[in-house]
Amino acid sequence: MTSNKPWLGVNLATTLPFHEDYSVAYDAYADHVQAMSAAGVNGIIPNGSLGEYQTLTEEERQRVVTTAFEAAPEGVNVIPGVGAYGAFESVRHAEHAAENGAPAVMLLPPNAYRASDDEVMDHFRRVAAVGLPVLAYNNPIDTKVDLRPDLLARLYDEGLIVSVKEFSGDVRNAYAIREQAPGLDVSIGSDDVVLELGINGAVGWVAGYTNAIPHSTIELYELSTSGDPEKWKRAHEIYRDLHALLRWDSKHLFVQAIKLSQQVAGTAPAGITTRPPRLALPEQIRAQIIADTEAVLAKGYR
Repeated sequence: MTSNKPWLGVNLATTLPFHEDYSVAYDAYADHVQAMSAAGVNGIIPNGSLGEYQTLTEEERQRVVTTAFEAAPEGVNVIPGVGAYGAFESVRHAEHAAENGAPAVMLLPPNAYRASDDEVMDHFRRVAAVGLPVLAYNNPIDTKVDLRPDLLARLYDEGLIVSVKEFSGDVRNAYAIREQAPGLDVSIGSDDVVLELGINGAVGWVAGYTNAIPHSTIELYELSTSGDPEKWKRAHEIYRDLHALLRWDSKHLFVQAIKLSQQVAGTAPAGITTRPPRLALPEQIRAQIIADTEAVLAKGYR
């Protein structure tokens, strides 16, 4: 099923390891892609927000993508993130993805400033013209551009997008999207709404905390999207246990938080360095993330 629609299932928005000098640890990244693939993710998304794409040069971004393709085993899709400040940059990244055989790309709206609806439409038209299916990424918290259900319907009706990563945190949007854009696939975009959107018919998850606890989060997704009320009960049990940790995915320190949880859980491919402007976590927050991660691990989640 995912071969025909590669955005279905659990697609991992990968964190990106750096050396202490802030250079990209490509070998460690390849190891991480392989480990997460072995854990059962359906796909890998390099150069998403967790991959700190804004801090990478064009050459680094391209090498991250080619590293993911080389490391991902057969059957695990690689869907590069092609978000950028302007359409020309996004088009170049989409063209590079196409040249490397990507089955789709994930695209933010233009995020240099609060773009108008017509500017968003133009942005998506230019990238869609490359010829790959586009998974829209709605993240109004960071981009200040909200891909509202009515705007998503315009994009979908014009054939510019096939799916949306819904990261607004407003679970009501999934209902409105279904009403206004029937046929548009909804992917869970925020880790702390997995159960709510899973029960409501989401067909994918662009996952964050799966970087740290892959097996348990994949199980949570499968139970939540099963359509089986009995399995939803078990999903709810897991969700309650994990929610304090998953909640960090929706906070502005989510990159540092997930990397720290990876280190605690033993799934970090290298150090937890982040590139500026992201700095080390304040000690109080660091201690809380460690405590939240250890609490989850103590209950047997991995």
